[in-house]
Amino acid sequence: MAETAKLGWVDYLIIVIMLGISVGIGIYYRLTGGKQKTISEYFAANRSMSVIPVGIALMVSFMSAITLLGVSAENYIYGTQFVVINISYLLGTPLVNHGFLPVFFKLQATSSFEYLEKRFGAGARTVASIISWLQLLLYSGVVLYAPAIALEATTGLSKTLSIVIIGLVCAFYSSIGGIKAVLMTDVFQGGLMFVSLFAIIGTAAHAVGGLDSIWRYAEEGGRIQFDSISIDPTIRHTWWSLIIGGFFTFLSLFGVNQVQVQRMLTVRSLNSAQKALWLNWPILSLLSVTTCFCGLAIFSKYHDCDPIAQGRIKSMDMLMPLYVMDTMSHIPGLAGLFIAGIFSAGLSTISAALNALAAVTLEDYFKPLYKRFTNREFDSENATILGKALAFVFGLLCIALAFVAQLLGGVLQASLTIFGVVGGPLLAIFTLGMTSETATEMGAITGVISSLCFCMWIAFGRPRPTPPVLPVTTAGCGNQTFLVNAVSQILFNVTEPEIQEVNDSSYFYLYRISYMWYCPIGFFLAYFVGLIVSYLSRCILGNKMTDLDPNLFFPIFGKRIERRQERAAEERQNGFTDNALSTKYSFNSGKTDYSENCSSAL
Repeated sequence: MAETAKLGWVDYLIIVIMLGISVGIGIYYRLTGGKQKTISEYFAANRSMSVIPVGIALMVSFMSAITLLGVSAENYIYGTQFVVINISYLLGTPLVNHGFLPVFFKLQATSSFEYLEKRFGAGARTVASIISWLQLLLYSGVVLYAPAIALEATTGLSKTLSIVIIGLVCAFYSSIGGIKAVLMTDVFQGGLMFVSLFAIIGTAAHAVGGLDSIWRYAEEGGRIQFDSISIDPTIRHTWWSLIIGGFFTFLSLFGVNQVQVQRMLTVRSLNSAQKALWLNWPILSLLSVTTCFCGLAIFSKYHDCDPIAQGRIKSMDMLMPLYVMDTMSHIPGLAGLFIAGIFSAGLSTISAALNALAAVTLEDYFKPLYKRFTNREFDSENATILGKALAFVFGLLCIALAFVAQLLGGVLQASLTIFGVVGGPLLAIFTLGMTSETATEMGAITGVISSLCFCMWIAFGRPRPTPPVLPVTTAGCGNQTFLVNAVSQILFNVTEPEIQEVNDSSYFYLYRISYMWYCPIGFFLAYFVGLIVSYLSRCILGNKMTDLDPNLFFPIFGKRIERRQERAAEERQNGFTDNALSTKYSFNSGKTDYSENCSSAL
C-alpha cells in the first residue's frame, strides 16, 4: 500500500503566515477607525462597506471547507449532475434582491429575527431565533471538525491542533475586529481558496496532458452526467431536484439567514446591497464549478486505482487532501498553500457564524431580558463589550463542539442534514410574514415547528437505502478490482448487502426522498400550515388582525397595502366607520371580530 507524504517546514510556514495575516487584519480594525466601540460599527460596520468586499464575503461565508472537500468528492463519486445546482443561484438572486432584501434594509435591524417580532410578535421571534441559533452553533463545530479529521488522515497534521488553532484564531480576530475584520479576512481567504483549487486543476492537467484529457478520463469513467431529468423525487440528483431544491436552499441562505443578511446591511444603500448580491452570483458559481471540476481532476489521477477501494483512506472527504499530498508534496510550500486554502474556507465560515451568533444572542436574548427586568435600555458601550465577549466565547464553544463531534461520530452527517432541514421552515416563516396579510403569530409558530419536526423525521428516519455510486477499480494498483458495492460499504458503513439502490421499494417512501427536496418540502409545509392555522385562529378563537406596516412586506405587496390604506384614509374622512373600512379593505386597527364572518363562510 502506498505511503502518504507529510507536510514540510515550508508548508507549515505558509499556514502560519496565512493565520498571521488573518489575525493582523483583526488587530488593524481594532486599532483604526472607530475601534469597534459602538454596536453599529461592530455588527454593521457603520453601513460603510463597499460593494466588492461584501460581494466576495457573501460567497466565502457560503462555501465552507466542508463544501470544498465534499463537492469535489461528489463529482468523483457520483458524477457531474450536481453542477446543475448553479442555475438555481441565478434564479434565486433577483428574488432575494427585490423581495427579501428591501424589507430587511428598511428595517435596519442588527438581528434579522427582529422582523418577526414586528410582523407577528415576540414569540415568533424567539422560536425562530432559537432554532437558527442552535443550528448555526452546531454547524460551526462541524466545520471545525470535518476538515481537521480529513487533513489528519492524509497529511499527518494533528486534528486536535487544527481544531484548536482555527477555533482560537477565529475567536480572536472576530471578537476584536468586528464585522469589518470578518469581511476583509473573507476577501483574503476567498483568494486563497481559488488559488488552492486552481493548483489542483493545474497539476492534474499537467500530469495527464491538458484539461481535455481530464474530461476524457471523466467520460470514460462515466462521471460526465447531465441527463437526469426524471421527476421521481427518490432519485438523488436530477435537474428538478437540483434547480428547485437549490433555489429554496439559496433563498434560505441568502434571503433570511442572519449571517448573509447582516453582511448585506453593511453597505450604504439598498442599491449597493443588491449590487453586492449580484456580484456574489458569478463568483459563487465560478467557485462551485471549479470545485466540481476539481473532482474530475482528482479522478484523472485515481481512475484506475481508487484510494478508497484500495484502503488508503476511509472517507470520500479525504480525496482532495490525499491528492494534494500525492501530487504536490514534492514541491515545497505547494501542499501548505492548499492546506491554507482549506483553513481559509473554515475560518471564513466560522468567523461569520461567530459574529452572527453574538449579534443574535445580544439582540434577541440579552437586550429584551435586560429591558424586561430593569425597564431600561441596555447601555450601548456595555452592549459592544458584551458582543465582543460573546463572539470569543462562541469561538471557544465551537472548539468544544468540534471535539463532541469527534466523540459522537454520526453527528457529522446529522448536523449537515439539519443545516438543510432547518432552512425550509425558517424561510417559510419569513416569507409568510412578507407575503400574507392574514398570517398570525399562532399560525407562523405552528407552521415552523410542525414543518421542522416533519423534516427531521424524513431526514433521519431509519432504515433508509444507500445512494448508488459510480463504479471504480483498483486494477491500476496491481490489486483486485473493487466495484460499487465495496465502495458503498466503505463510504456509508453499509453492513446489509441488499442495500444498493436508493429507489428500492422495500423502504418507506419518505425515507427514499432525495435530500435536495427537504428544503422545499419544509418550506411549503410550514407556509401552508401557517396559513391554515392563521385562518382557524381568527375563525375559532376570534383573533383580530392589526394594522399592517407596508414596509414589512415584499415591495409588490407593500405598495398594494399602501394604496388601500390611502383610499381608506380618504374614505374615513368622508364618514366611513372603521368596521366598514376593515370589511372593505381587509385591514383594521384591531377592532373587528372575524369569528362571525368565518362562521358564515364555514
